[in-house]
Formats: sequence, C-alpha cells, structure tokens
Amino acid sequence: MSCCAPNVEASAENIGSLENDDETLLAVSIELKDGTYQLELAVPDVSCAGCIAKIENSLNKLEMVNEARVNVSAKRVRVNFSAGKSRPSNITKAIVKSGYRTFLLDPDADQSGDKTLSELVRALAVAGFAAGNIMLFSISIWSGAEPVTRDLFHWISALIAIPVVAYSGRPFYRSAFHALKNYQLNMDVPISLAVVLALLMSIYETLNSSPDAYFDAAVSLLFFLLIGRTLDHLMREKARGAVRNLAKLAPSKVMVIREDNGRELIAINEVEIGMRLEIGAGERVPVDGEIVSGISDVDLSLVTGESAPLQVKKGDGVLSGTTNLSGALVMVALKPAIDSFLARMVSLMEAAESSKTGYKRIADRAASIYAPVVHLLSLGTFLGWGFATGDWHIATLNAIAVLIVTCPCALALAVPIAHVVAAGRLFEAGIMMRDGAAIEKLAEINRIAFDKTGTLTKGKPIFKKQILGNEALKIKAASLASSSRHPFSKALVKSVGEVISIDGAKEVAGLGIEVKQNGDVWRLGRAEFCNAQNIKVSSKGSNVWLSKNDKPVAGFSFIDKTRDEASKTIEQLKDNNFPIILLSGDREEPVKSLANEINIDDARFSLTPKDKLDSLLEVSKQGDKVLMVGDGINDAPALRVAHVSMAPSSAADIGRNAADFIYTRDSLDAVPFAISIAKRAARTVKQNFGLAIAYNCIAVPLAVMGQVTPLIAALAMSTSSIIVTFNSLRMRFGSNNILLKKQANKNANINDDNLAKTTVNSKVPAQ
Repeated sequence: MSCCAPNVEASAENIGSLENDDETLLAVSIELKDGTYQLELAVPDVSCAGCIAKIENSLNKLEMVNEARVNVSAKRVRVNFSAGKSRPSNITKAIVKSGYRTFLLDPDADQSGDKTLSELVRALAVAGFAAGNIMLFSISIWSGAEPVTRDLFHWISALIAIPVVAYSGRPFYRSAFHALKNYQLNMDVPISLAVVLALLMSIYETLNSSPDAYFDAAVSLLFFLLIGRTLDHLMREKARGAVRNLAKLAPSKVMVIREDNGRELIAINEVEIGMRLEIGAGERVPVDGEIVSGISDVDLSLVTGESAPLQVKKGDGVLSGTTNLSGALVMVALKPAIDSFLARMVSLMEAAESSKTGYKRIADRAASIYAPVVHLLSLGTFLGWGFATGDWHIATLNAIAVLIVTCPCALALAVPIAHVVAAGRLFEAGIMMRDGAAIEKLAEINRIAFDKTGTLTKGKPIFKKQILGNEALKIKAASLASSSRHPFSKALVKSVGEVISIDGAKEVAGLGIEVKQNGDVWRLGRAEFCNAQNIKVSSKGSNVWLSKNDKPVAGFSFIDKTRDEASKTIEQLKDNNFPIILLSGDREEPVKSLANEINIDDARFSLTPKDKLDSLLEVSKQGDKVLMVGDGINDAPALRVAHVSMAPSSAADIGRNAADFIYTRDSLDAVPFAISIAKRAARTVKQNFGLAIAYNCIAVPLAVMGQVTPLIAALAMSTSSIIVTFNSLRMRFGSNNILLKKQANKNANINDDNLAKTTVNSKVPAQ
C-alpha cells in the first residue's frame, strides 16, 4: 500500500492557469488580520511524510509565508501569508516546483461524491479481472503446454496486460511523473518502476520465445497494490469521518431578513455580523448569534452532550450546530461562519491530523531518505546478483522485488493513522484538540492541577447574602458586574435584575473590575484588589467586595455547588497514581472545604494568575509533567505554561485559546477519558513502529537474498500497511473503560498487597 495515493476529497480547478493570477488567488484567500491571509489549496499527490516535508519546506522558505501546514488525510495545504511582502502566486509556484500539483478547492465538491474512490475501484476491478484471466493462461503453461501453445498464451497475456497496466497503474504513474518532472523522488517512483520493469521483462521473454514470462506477476502486483491503496483510502476516510460529518452539519444556505423585511437566501459564507437570520423549525443554526424574536426548543447535544432540549427566547445566545426543534426564530449573527462554533471544532479536528509530534518527526526523517536508499539498494542487488551469478534475468527480478518490498508505507502510516483515530474517538466524547501533538504530551503527564470555580464547581454560583453595605451599593456593584463574564458577576447581576452597565469599566485578569467615575475609583473583585483583606467574615461561601477609592464599602457572599462527578473523577485519577493539586484564587475557607469534600490533599488558595503560574513552574522544575484544567481568564497563563492543558468550551476566549484540549460537554469525565485515549494512542504508535520495523527487518534481507518474488513482495508490502492501519482502528472499537481503578475490598480482611483492579465506567455520553 503506497502512502502517496491521490486523495482529493473536494473537486478542484487546476491552478496551472492561475499561477500568475495574483488577484484570483487573493480573492479566494481568507483575510485574517493585519494584512495576513489564509489560502487553502488541494495537493492530491501528497500523503507520505517525505512529500509533506518537501511542500512545507518549500513554502516556509518564502519570506511572505508565516506558516504552512499540509493535512495528510485531507490532501490539502493551508498557508498563512502576508500579502504585502510578495505575490500570492509565489505560493503555488513553490508547490509546483517541489514536484506536486495544486488545485483551487471547490466548496461544493462534497456533493459530487468521492471521485478518488471511484477511480481506485475501477482500476482495481480492471486489474483483478485481467489478473484472473492471465492466471488461467499461466496455469495452462505450467501444466506443460506445447511451445507453440505456450507462445500463443504468452501473446494473449501480453495483449491483456499491456492496456491493463497502462490504465490501472495511472494513480502510481501520475504521482511518479510529477515527482520526476521536478527532479524529485517519492514512494511511487520505485513502485511504478517495478511494475513497468516486470511488464517489459515479460514482453522481452515473449519476443524471444522464452519458457517463462511474468505477465501474471506484473498484473497481479498491480492488483495487490491497488487493493492496499483502496483500503488505505477507505480507512483514512473512516478515520476522519468525524471531521467531515461535523462540517456537513452547517447548512450551505441561510435565510437573511433584509432591512425592508424582505427575505433572501444566501450562502453561509456570505453571512456578516449584524445580519438578521430566520431559522425555521427543524433547521440547524448556521452561525453563532443571539435570539431577537421567537421562542423555541433547541437540541444542544452537539454542543453540551445534553439530550434534553433547552428552551430559548429573546436575548439568549445560540451556537452554530444546534438544532431548532419547534418554533421559528429570528437571530442576529454575532460571528461569521469561519469563526463559528462548528468552524472552530472542525479546525481543532483538522489540527490533530497535521500536527508535528515527536514520533511523526522520526517518521518524517526516515521517509525523507527512503527513495534514494531504496534505489541504491535495488541497484546494489541487481549488480550483486548479476556479477555473482552471471544471470542478469534473476538479478532483474530480485531488484524489482527489492523496489516493491522496501516501501515504508507502514512507517509513514504509523503516527498519522493512530492520531486521526484517537482524535475521532475524542470528538465523539466531546473533546477537541487544538494541536495533535497535545495527545502525545497528554500521555506523558504524571500530575494534574485543577482550577476551582467553574472547573471542580459548577461555575454557576448563587448569591447568598450581602455581608456589608446597603441595597444601593448592591445595585452599584451589579451595574459594574454587568460588564464581566465572571460567574460571580453574572450571579450578582441576576440577584438584582435589570441594571445599567457602566461605561469605561475594564476587567483586570484574576482580580476584578475597575472603573473611574466622577473622580472616584470603583473596584469590584477580590479582597486584596478592594483592600478588604483584613475584614473577617465567617462564611463558607466565596466573597466579592466593592470598594470606593480603596475603601471597602460593600461585600457579597456566594455559594457555588461542587460538580456531581468531581469526587468520583478525583478518586479515579488518584487511584491511577496521578497526584492532584487544587489551584484557586478563592479564600482559604471555601477552598479547603471543597478540598476536604472531594479528597484533594494539596489545595492552594488566594492565588493570583502569577501565583498559579509560579506553582506550575515550581512543580515542573521537580521533573513533573502537569496537566492543567481550568476555565477562567485568570487560568490562561497557567494553561499556557503547563505541559498540556484542558478547558471547557464555556471558558473565556483567552482560556480556550491557551488550552490544548477543549471539552464541549459539561462533565469532568472528559479528563480521565482523554488521558485514557492518549495513553492508548501512545501505545498504538509504539506498536505500529514495532510492526513497521519488524516487517523491514524481515522482508528487506529476504528480498536482497532473492527469496522474495515481485508478487510476494507486493503482498507483503500491502499486508504490512493494512496491519498497521487495522491496529490503529482498534481504538475505534475499544471500550471507554480504559483507566483501571485500584479499589480495596472493604468487605474482606485482605492486606494492601491484594488490591483488586476493577474497571471504572466512564460517564462520557455517546455522541
């Protein structure tokens, strides 16, 4: 099975005629910010690690390119570039110069079906039919046919084999031709060379009335290679099906309400912020927005995992991908389609497929030296056997076998297939990766740090009581809190009702809100921020203070309930030898109360964002690799500095951007589940490497020694890749009960050495 199979999932327009059309290339690019654009192109001839490295290296040499990343499964390259530094056409020229075709993507291509699969199936069918017929003639020859009959059957086999090799071998020849045209080598060059040499040798033997010809081997070789390639394509498509299915959830068209109240159906990519959109019953919400009229039930299962519908009305926010179940709604678009929830989730999934992990870099280096080494090894085999035996016929057959058997497809597939399958499994559990390298880092952790509010607690505190000040100051504090997304601020506003937001209020990360008004400085937030640290309050709840000119004038107490699954999650992680740290900016009393409730020994309180950062740095210096789980603005520095980090989708934007994983469902079960999948992925990658290395250690020496025919080489090479792929796909069918929990049998008088290991059921809901 070759790793260089063409696999363009979208139909495309050849960009050859547009190589000098900068205006068109800029028009199809997406403007990001500060003169930066993003251009996405199809590269149908790339999939192996060596091909990816060539394209990325060629693009990264351009001064205008900020980042270039090839998606191995989607056969696409995404380039972020600065338009003012050079011509956009230099990007396409660099790709072509590196030896690969490139195309403009057609956004409606998915409607036309999988053209690559259709081509592969047709080629496979033709090769299989021809191989079967040629084999019948070969059996007759092997059975002792007369020389005249033998020559006739050889010529009939040639008439069948020549057009079949020309037609069915096109996927290999195209890739090899484009590589050679640009003075490059890829994995399809030796494969194409082996097939053509086998055919030419057979024709030569037939012309000379030799007793042996190898038309059956040439066509059967092609047949087995196509079986491997087709299975590779199908398995890749299955592995990344979650990304495609997620992308298809977004409607292609949306009904916009014009200023004159007229209706117009437009493409989703034409939606702009501020547009009014009409969402009928049964339709999906196209972009993130806010309801301005109508009442309906919406299905949030994609976003939160909750199966129960939620009623929404005027003023409520909705995310793209949710389904309107009952009544008609009118909403205002708050984000364009490219920045919507669905688009972010697709981007996170695709990032997992094109990441540069440590193991993948090893595979890249191995693949980069593959082609020249294979050709030298094949040449050495040819010359060695030729001079040693004088039989150049046998030397040629052995050289062809070496060309085929040494294809490092299994090595190239070892990492990406495992990570794509793992990413799909995490997606089904509502967990997205910002970078595929994160899954490798998550498997390495040996300590976990949790934030308190919104992470171990529900993040929906309830106003309990006012502990200082009067009602007027409470209204003042609520008005100031209306400019913040902090859970305590929301609870304070809710306890008052309607408030008027105060202009000029700014949020100080980890401390609170500040505003200058009529010469006075008002602050709402932590005790030290409001100079209230010396006020003694007997309360198990969390307190927020209001100060005027550094003098505390009001205080408010809140209660935030612990998550139902928090205790079980902490117990499960501790039983699997993960020490737990609780890092909170809250007061000592509520932090210690929560720590005692869910059995956390190391609880740190009254921490600023810098204190959290320092705590993680201190632990890291001791050699620990920490997973940080948090959701607030004040957690962002800690999320960034941790070895790997997780945040809920409800977290503040800065927190989501800092985290490596984002879980969309309101449950801490995502933490042990993600760790379990990461560890399984790490084991699978190691197994894949072991399988690939074992195959090469056995097959290559046998081929060099002349113990492998070209047909057997094709079977062995395809089988090795299929085994690696199936080994990765095992993660698709495994149980969620992966982490083992050590639990003492409290009903029996046994000692600590006889702890039983029982499987803990993960509560991650099904997609």
